[in-house]
Amino acid sequence: MKKKEKLKIEAEGDNHIMTSVDTPMLPNAFAKTDKEKIEIIQDYFAGIMETLGLDLSDDSLKGTPYRFAKMYVKELFSGLDPKNKPSLSVFDNKYQYDKMLIEKDITFSSACEHHFLPIVGKAHIGYISSGKVIGISKINRIVEYYGKRPQVQERMTLQVYNELKEALKTEDIIVIVDAEHLCVSSRGVKDKTSSTVTLEYGGKFNDIALRDEFIKLLDLKIK
Repeated sequence: MKKKEKLKIEAEGDNHIMTSVDTPMLPNAFAKTDKEKIEIIQDYFAGIMETLGLDLSDDSLKGTPYRFAKMYVKELFSGLDPKNKPSLSVFDNKYQYDKMLIEKDITFSSACEHHFLPIVGKAHIGYISSGKVIGISKINRIVEYYGKRPQVQERMTLQVYNELKEALKTEDIIVIVDAEHLCVSSRGVKDKTSSTVTLEYGGKFNDIALRDEFIKLLDLKIK
């Protein structure tokens, strides 16, 4: 690699920006099977471990490249594959409930796409039915699905909001995500007490009084 190209890559590596609401994906992202991806990642990670000076013939380490690759494809980043997208059960609001429905303290784990370190936190979601209601567990599954990919917290918040807006056919939705980023707490500034809060809302939640009511009902201690 030429020196100028290397310096350009290093400079771009410091740009922690979100470029799109959609997760950046290659056109051929699903040309390979999960098995093929695991085999390729396993070989690459074995190379990383050896570069670090680790002895892969040791009983404790020799299975690590495979475990790492399987974890990436089948667990941590399973939300990249549309086949894992949850089926959303939406029903007519026959009981005509017209107040806020809140699902709070939805725990999730994700990974920062800039350092591939964990993001752990909670999502809080509310909506007002415009004629449709969604199975409560499906809200949790939406959060889990979009969390299981390399993420920027702002993007994840928007993706969850947009998915619910499409399913429920309403903009009367609010999403708050409160999370700790290990790229902040375990490296760099090493701040172990801060958290990041993002929110997206629309429709009736543009009314500040309604937003305040939602936050009050959550009993959140937002700094």
